Amino acid sequence: MTAIALIEPIAIAYPDPNDFGTVRRTVLVRVETTDGIVGWGESIAMWPEACRAVALIVSEGLYPLLKGEPVDTAACWQKMRRHCWWYGEGGIASLAIAGIDMALWDIAGKIAGKPVHELLGGCRHERLPANASAHVNKKGEAACVAEVEGFFAAGFRSTKLGFAKKGESDIGGDPDRDVGFVRALRAALGPDAGILIDIGNGVRWDVETAISVGNRLQELGVDWYEEPLYPTDDDGYRRLRQGTAIRIASGEREFTEAGYRRQMEFIGAIDVYGVDPARVEGITGFAKVDALASRYGKKVNAHAWSTAITTAASLHLSFASPNVEIFELKPFPVVVQDELVAEKIWHADGWMRPLSAPGLGIEVREDVVRGLAA
Repeated sequence: MTAIALIEPIAIAYPDPNDFGTVRRTVLVRVETTDGIVGWGESIAMWPEACRAVALIVSEGLYPLLKGEPVDTAACWQKMRRHCWWYGEGGIASLAIAGIDMALWDIAGKIAGKPVHELLGGCRHERLPANASAHVNKKGEAACVAEVEGFFAAGFRSTKLGFAKKGESDIGGDPDRDVGFVRALRAALGPDAGILIDIGNGVRWDVETAISVGNRLQELGVDWYEEPLYPTDDDGYRRLRQGTAIRIASGEREFTEAGYRRQMEFIGAIDVYGVDPARVEGITGFAKVDALASRYGKKVNAHAWSTAITTAASLHLSFASPNVEIFELKPFPVVVQDELVAEKIWHADGWMRPLSAPGLGIEVREDVVRGLAA
């Protein structure tokens, strides 16, 4: 019987050119079985204190709980959630569960000799459009527009742009300036280019402003309008939905199936849900949210803005989901995408295709992981 022998959390830190050189942090989780099979997962905790807390829960709480258990993703997921009943249902506990669950799916695929998407029921798409997911952070509107033009010249078929991020740009927060940037971008890219706008955590608009901007962005052909209000502003999102017809996106800061169910059942304002398997209790958690999306007629977008481990998990989940339209990639080189795995996950002519090797389908370079340990 293949059983869990070792679970090791590894906090790492790296500068990210996609985020204007900001040092980003995450926790990788290495799981090894009694017969030497290794699986990798990720808990996207981001802040130093959160990474330390996640590593502590993994090593002192969940590892002793699962040591010696068979590699059964569903049973282990339930056991972890039940163990965290007092401090779980979101937050640090969900992040810790996510990393272990992802690694166990990687191992399960390797044992079965199948890629994770086959374990999830098979591919629902032959290919998915590659989306350049970036922050608008260069100095001056012209430089920001030129950068996005470069994404399309490099083959990407759409772009998702985050406003009010670290950097030299003043895009984000001033409604007229923000809409003006999108207008300039549309003029440069033409009518058919896919543009998605993420208003960003750094912006605090009232509902009336969010409605006004949403309507103007719809006129410019923006595909979706992400988090113009704080994610928990339920009444604000209901009013926003009533005031604009543009597709509204949110959800990447949610942690649990129950949280997404509450949004879908009782708020009903969101059209596209961002879901991060390194946050939402792993591949198991993502699959449960995706099933909810099918039930309520919603779209899902896999958030993959961290390491190649989460990118691989998100890619398998995206191909197994009937609710996914695009796949996001970081358009600038970064060590945790380019060097962490033996073969970089990338698009071909603007299209993503499923990974075919067993498990997550990636070969993690452990020397690189250890070199980034923080």
